[in-house]
Amino acid sequence: MKGMKYTLALVLCLSLVVLPTQGAEGFPKSIVDSANKTVTIEKPVERIIPIISWSYEPVWILGLKDKVVGVTTTAKDPTVYSWLTGIEEKQSVGTYKEPDYEKIIELHPDLVIVGRNAGTNAQEKLESTGIPVVWLNFNNLETFDKELKILASLTGTEEKAKSFISWKQEKFNTITNRTSKIESQIRVYPNWCDSPLMSASNGSGIQEVIEMAGGANIASGLAKTYPEVDPEWIAKENPEVIIVGSTGCKADTTGYSVENSDEANKLIETTSKAAGLNQTEAVMTGKVFVMDGRLEEAVRGFVGVYYLAKWLYPEQFKDLEPESIHKEYFETWLGVPYKGIWVYPQAS
Repeated sequence: MKGMKYTLALVLCLSLVVLPTQGAEGFPKSIVDSANKTVTIEKPVERIIPIISWSYEPVWILGLKDKVVGVTTTAKDPTVYSWLTGIEEKQSVGTYKEPDYEKIIELHPDLVIVGRNAGTNAQEKLESTGIPVVWLNFNNLETFDKELKILASLTGTEEKAKSFISWKQEKFNTITNRTSKIESQIRVYPNWCDSPLMSASNGSGIQEVIEMAGGANIASGLAKTYPEVDPEWIAKENPEVIIVGSTGCKADTTGYSVENSDEANKLIETTSKAAGLNQTEAVMTGKVFVMDGRLEEAVRGFVGVYYLAKWLYPEQFKDLEPESIHKEYFETWLGVPYKGIWVYPQAS
């Protein structure tokens, strides 16, 4: 059922409506973004500034890196995207939470990409100057393809987007056709390295990753997208697996430049001792795993499904090779050699 759910959602996403265009070159061009706001582009996009961190990989996937004229200092951080080709040479425009709007205006972008963190402020600060601002979150499996198509339609890279979505969907179908048949689902508790009592519910990226991997998120019915829970509640729910998202962790926990698993191993030890978690079945059986946030809440969520499925059901998925798909993604679509530690322990 979950595989069917995702397929239906994908069909809806791919039915993105691009509003009628005018002019010999197809401009002005209008779309409706993820904030349900109509964005109109008057001319071909040649200068782009991505503010939301999740947008950097999509921009590189579409081959737009040479059109990027400004990036956040957050993106340049070694724990984030400093390894993307050419990003270090780009002008800095503040952090993703506090963009430098004066600098952005100085760079005369044709398009600024925002999300839930700085979206509203960016619209207020930039749209009055005539700079188009498009809201694309890029943090959820169900909406990612729709958002990629929006960006592609604005930048004339529709064929590139179509090719990537086709490749990704082929990989995705391979796993969801199997996980959708799992009847007895393993119970999973997702949390974060800086707060073991902060979980994730419906609307979060990791919720979709868990479902598509054939698991059941014990926090899925909670009211908030990122709820804080009580130790007693966790102990009562007694998850069989704990997934610790490394977003906000020390720089050398997971990521492209990480060469050893020392910090990831320490994180597992710390999480396993936390109140409420320390007596769960997950801890008692050694099923506490670390996953980089970019495999939970962004374009690489489909790769995260592979890793998680292998952790949850190692016997059923002996043939899965999550790292080989991860490597193919890096080298084929980002144009970057694959390296680093992204999960721990490795799903093998």
